[in-house]
Amino acid sequence: MTEDANPLPPTFVRGNDHLDRLLSGPQLAADVAQAHTEAEEMDRVYAMNLAMIRKAAQLTQVEVARRLGVGQAAVSRMENRGDMLLSTLYDYLTATGADTASIVVTVHGHRIELDLGSLRAHSESATR
Repeated sequence: MTEDANPLPPTFVRGNDHLDRLLSGPQLAADVAQAHTEAEEMDRVYAMNLAMIRKAAQLTQVEVARRLGVGQAAVSRMENRGDMLLSTLYDYLTATGADTASIVVTVHGHRIELDLGSLRAHSESATR
């Protein structure tokens, strides 16, 4: 084969037009939708880390520690702990600036929201 001595210059294609043409294929559109769903799930899982909540609040461990009245090492341990009391979780969340803090669970299709602030107040009044 011989190469064409005068190749045609590439034609300009708008990016949105190219994407629309690509996404018009049902399999590719399904793959993109699946990737989007998986990315959202990864973002949700990633955001479950306490350090991410602190970082979203633009606070350092030292600043959160000061608000909690503990040392920075205690905040580090909280952020890396696999288990903690709900009252400790509530204190951490409010120290990072959370206006409200709740846990949502689904039991047999029923959505139940536990307000950590009211649980904390209830536990404090029970210990007095």
